Amino acid sequence: MPRFFTPQHLAHGATLELEAAAARHVQVLRMQPGDSITLFNGLTDQEGEEEGEHSATIHAMGRSNVSVLVGNFAKTHAESARATHLAIGMPANDRMDWLVEKATELGVTSIQPLTTERSVLRLAGERAEKKLLHWRGIAIAACEQCGRSRVPLIHAPVNLSGYLKNCVDAAPAAQSVRLLLSLQPGTQALAALVGQYDAFTLLSGPEGGLSPAEVAAAHAAGFLATTLGPRVLRSETAPLAALACLQLL
Repeated sequence: MPRFFTPQHLAHGATLELEAAAARHVQVLRMQPGDSITLFNGLTDQEGEEEGEHSATIHAMGRSNVSVLVGNFAKTHAESARATHLAIGMPANDRMDWLVEKATELGVTSIQPLTTERSVLRLAGERAEKKLLHWRGIAIAACEQCGRSRVPLIHAPVNLSGYLKNCVDAAPAAQSVRLLLSLQPGTQALAALVGQYDAFTLLSGPEGGLSPAEVAAAHAAGFLATTLGPRVLRSETAPLAALACLQLL
């Protein structure tokens, strides 16, 4: 059954108008009044909602609007057992789009795009705002496809130096750890750390990696070096491999 995200409050028996993006998707799928769909709003436990989704029926359709009748709520269990926050030196071209999509499928809790010394992609002003909306749309579409009911939080891009300063000012929560993906010899394997913590923040560099000064600043901010193995992975591959490791171990 097609799944659609809406930021609106969902209550059994309510009739509501879908957001423009979801309405367009319904139109593209050539759905008709009476057809069944699934709705989720991406709310978190902190907002007083359980993880789950609602059945719904298309009530009426116009040229650009779609109204639906909200049905029963069903709990879902698609979220990760561990909270995983990804801080990533933005890769160039469409690789960041691909990374956001796949990280969402792999259960990431949040993504913090970073500008670093060696970053090719640099964003500011209106261009940064447009990219952020674009990435959030990609995350929503990935949730619709993969069955997640929680949309990961995509933060606005910031400089690595500012991000690390905030990390210094905010102590990590209990049972959480900050990890820097590294190729340094003798670095502890990520797999060896999985069972020790409930929440992970992963810092990964862009093409060319982080500079020595940035690595030193990350260590000073409480990031521990960890490795995924002896091979040199691309900037968009390494964080996804780490997320997959945290899902399976």
